[in-house]
Amino acid sequence: MAGHESPEPADRKQVADPTADLEAAEETRCSCDPAFRHGVVVGFDGSMSSERALAYAIGIARRHDSGLIIVHVANRLPTTVWAGCEPPVFVDVPDHRTEVLGLELACADHLSEVPWILVERGGDICHELEEVGREYEADAIVVGSTHGIVGRIFGSVAGRLARRAQRPVIVIP
Repeated sequence: MAGHESPEPADRKQVADPTADLEAAEETRCSCDPAFRHGVVVGFDGSMSSERALAYAIGIARRHDSGLIIVHVANRLPTTVWAGCEPPVFVDVPDHRTEVLGLELACADHLSEVPWILVERGGDICHELEEVGREYEADAIVVGSTHGIVGRIFGSVAGRLARRAQRPVIVIP
């Protein structure tokens, strides 16, 4: 009927503002420490090239008065477990190298110059470094170069990351 208004029920709930829901979803999705926003992400595995990348990243973070997000992408090796007559099960074996690296970094004197955190991830190195960079809205990603036959065959992490990253990638030889 034209011009007919139905009264609002007293118990009817108000529809939430859609922009408020979007902002709340953003806040819950980004659970990273805000003190490290716009910091420098550095890939670190304990190798000599990653040590050089870490030293360079410390310099950048110090000059820009920002935090350092050290990322170790752990090797998650799938292991097959055969249990009698049942089909094999693939188990994700954790890499305890991150704990060792964390202890080494905690004892390093050169890291006392900047605030830093160690983030462990599992999966593709390029994807995880870029994902951490996105989560922390990093200003740059610093990685060491690959000096092996595997890098020449499959492509280096630095090269793949430079092609796909949405922020500057600095490759340290």
